[in-house]
Amino acid sequence: MKMIKVDDENEGRLNTDIIFDILSRVPAKPLLDMKCISRGWHNIISNRSFIKAQLQNTQLDLNGFIVQDRYMISKRDIKTVSYIPVDSKNAAKLVHHTVFAFLPEDVVVLASCKGIVCCRSCLPSPNPTIYLCNPSNREWIQFNWSPPCDITESIALAFDFEPSKFKLVRLKRIELNNYEDEDEDEDDFFFTFELYCSETKAWRKSTEMCNCKDDLIKNRGIYIGGFLHWLTEGDQILTFDVENEMSLLIPVPVPLENEFRTVAACIGEYEGRLHYVQVSEQGLHVWCLEDLYEFKWILKDCKLLENFEAEYPRFFFNLKNRVLESEDTTNPWMNPLGFKDGKLLIKVAAELYIYDMKKDKMVHACSFLQLKPQSMSHPTVFPLSLTLVSLKDA
Repeated sequence: MKMIKVDDENEGRLNTDIIFDILSRVPAKPLLDMKCISRGWHNIISNRSFIKAQLQNTQLDLNGFIVQDRYMISKRDIKTVSYIPVDSKNAAKLVHHTVFAFLPEDVVVLASCKGIVCCRSCLPSPNPTIYLCNPSNREWIQFNWSPPCDITESIALAFDFEPSKFKLVRLKRIELNNYEDEDEDEDDFFFTFELYCSETKAWRKSTEMCNCKDDLIKNRGIYIGGFLHWLTEGDQILTFDVENEMSLLIPVPVPLENEFRTVAACIGEYEGRLHYVQVSEQGLHVWCLEDLYEFKWILKDCKLLENFEAEYPRFFFNLKNRVLESEDTTNPWMNPLGFKDGKLLIKVAAELYIYDMKKDKMVHACSFLQLKPQSMSHPTVFPLSLTLVSLKDA
């Protein structure tokens, strides 16, 4: 074994460089605990250059799902925010309600992108505020929410790991009041886009508009490769090119009026691509968008309802008949809520499960009652990954 001799002056520097290189290949979750080992390790892990190197050397893994209930009609927000971890052996016992307790007020979660979460004040509020925060290190920044502040509007986050460079996209649904054309095929609603740029620190209205008769539902503003995606109540996904400020409507892979009925659906990201998760009368289908402009979808995974029941008899009984008999569109018997990195948070009756598509494995997460629900509508669900990114320079 060859020994390398170094003098005392360079020994500390050498050790630091070695530790830097080794730690930069470790995922964010254990690194957050390693900060407590020593002051030297804390300084290394908190260093901006280290954070950049760690992002390049590791993957950003899903850590859990943020779930927040909402009223369908009321002008008041529900304050309870729940967090369900996916990587704990005791996940059934862990539902957290204080993940955002470090913020100065109760919030509504608007978006989650690469470990950074965008929130707003609960309405009604005397001073409506938007927050950008990192729950991993409890850092946050705030800025004014430009009026009028509407409880129904969606604000999405476009973020690519550079704290000083991010954009918010504010989506508003507007009804055409002065409607002269009686053509039944014309949409009488459209969406407008407003952008907040961190570099200008100002909101600006885009000239882009998108005619769409359907409102948004569930997963709102998922950012993938420069595009934001919103699931609508119809058979389309609203997509917005953040850089070029252009929108389009992407048809879902199986229209709602196809040969079998779609019971419920959600969208999410996996391996850098948009995915559409669908529960039908046949089973669970996971589609991947291969070409955004040609609307080309590929079926990546399919599991029949009978197979779920056969493999997990402790979880499900008479599953297919219950799914077929359920006609409640706001609270279907089997309801996919959020999807990220091949993991699906799905509600079946009054229980929540996590289905790992890669391992073909289903585990019980928690009872829906543990989330302290206050309405029967679809909850808003966002994935959360852990990141070391600091917002101090934002």
